Amino acid sequence: MKITYKYKSGLNKFLILGLGLVLFTTSCKKFTEIQPQDALSDQTAFDDKSSIELAMNGVYQQAAVGTYEGAGGRGYPFGAASIEQAEMRGEDMVNLATFYQITYQATQNTSSANNVNHYNNLYNLINQANIVIDGVRTAKTKGILTEAEANSYEGESRFLRALAHHELLLNFSNPYADGNGSQPGVPYRETAIKSSADFEAASKIGRGTVAEDYTKILADLDFAESNLAQGTNYSRVTKGAAIALKTRVLLHKGDWAGVITEGTKLGTNGSGVFTSPIGGYKLTDSPDGPFVNFKANSESIFSIANSAASNGDVNGALASMLLPASEGGRTLVSTSPNLYNASFWKAGDLRKTLLQVAENGIYFTFKYRDATTKSDWAPIIRYAEVLLNVAEADARIGNSGQALNLLNAVRNRSVPAADQFTSAPADLLLAILNERRVEFAGEGRRWPDLHRLALDAKYGAGGIPAKLNPGQVTAAAFSSGAIAAPARVAIPRTSFRFLWPFPLSEVNANPLLAEQQNPGY
Repeated sequence: MKITYKYKSGLNKFLILGLGLVLFTTSCKKFTEIQPQDALSDQTAFDDKSSIELAMNGVYQQAAVGTYEGAGGRGYPFGAASIEQAEMRGEDMVNLATFYQITYQATQNTSSANNVNHYNNLYNLINQANIVIDGVRTAKTKGILTEAEANSYEGESRFLRALAHHELLLNFSNPYADGNGSQPGVPYRETAIKSSADFEAASKIGRGTVAEDYTKILADLDFAESNLAQGTNYSRVTKGAAIALKTRVLLHKGDWAGVITEGTKLGTNGSGVFTSPIGGYKLTDSPDGPFVNFKANSESIFSIANSAASNGDVNGALASMLLPASEGGRTLVSTSPNLYNASFWKAGDLRKTLLQVAENGIYFTFKYRDATTKSDWAPIIRYAEVLLNVAEADARIGNSGQALNLLNAVRNRSVPAADQFTSAPADLLLAILNERRVEFAGEGRRWPDLHRLALDAKYGAGGIPAKLNPGQVTAAAFSSGAIAAPARVAIPRTSFRFLWPFPLSEVNANPLLAEQQNPGY
């Protein structure tokens, strides 16, 4: 099933540019039960409710599959690529082959495929979201949609727009802590590109600042929260998802009070078994719950749906890329033995027995298991993250009692009773940060944490950490229980390699952005 947004003759030349000017061609398949409709223009696509729903599903499809070099998708940007790339930018998983070598070694340039395609697909997603926003606003004025219906679609689109812009900031801009958001951000695109005039206007938008981008991200999420229902289908954006994402964004901003305020809406001010009054979110009893039953569990707040008919394919899907060959995968990326043997990842932790799988004594994530049809959904945010986001914020302002309650809620379902905290550890904040590394291993949260903490002299790595080389990943390395000295040296935050460059195609198309390219490229 395809929906194509047609443009005026002569605009195809703009498709190679990274401004998100795409033909909005998406294969909807499992993303909708609506019958096929061909070649809907951006005018007629919003003339009836079924077409509008099809257009909205097309935005989710762009988030899930995207394109690669203008052809078939590889899970860009959120179907798998954001998770795989973020793990390869960190040190807790190891690139064993050449597939992720550029990302793992931080040798990217303005034309290297992974960073260029990630950038282009993020802006394609943003543009498709903006097209839907324009379309549903017009449909509202025509009486095709009620105000509530139009605002709900706009809320979904603005959430996805915010999520995409934040992902861009994590890779192309310095963290908020660097100058309190005063460093260059990324172009925040709020206008749909549907014509040559739109393209010319977009090419005149510069980077602004990180702080300005965060203000717009939070405004988009506030709108989404105000106009979305609670919902139980977490492959679609809901009110709870908007609030949950705000806890993440505010954590990156260093707004501890804001994190706590948003978390309270989701029940993080309680104790014992935390349950959200919005959406009914709560942790699953076992840490593998969100992965063995990824389509229906209490913990997942928002995930990107994949299916046998619509996924990132063998070169992009989570299971095929992250599983060993013995489980149907490609043995490309392993867990780092240094993470596996870390003192804070206890022996007997259920996340070792349930969420890791060994091949010849080397361990791999077992969160994604369907290497045959590649149907695993990509987790974007879980209730466990909300709890740990708020735990960190509480710890940072001295609310150690509540911080410990939240930490224990996540940690105690996995670690043996003898290893559970009965009182706050000497460094509670470090314990929370370590818990994030274990709990979210293989979910793409490591690079975001490295990025936001890069200037933190006590808890940050100061840039890209030292990493193991593939030859250091052996069965003996896992069984020894030792921490190996990484052969690949750390890259300081002051190195140009800490950030990705804007693609060459983008700076060629946008003279203003050409002047604002990240240094070193």
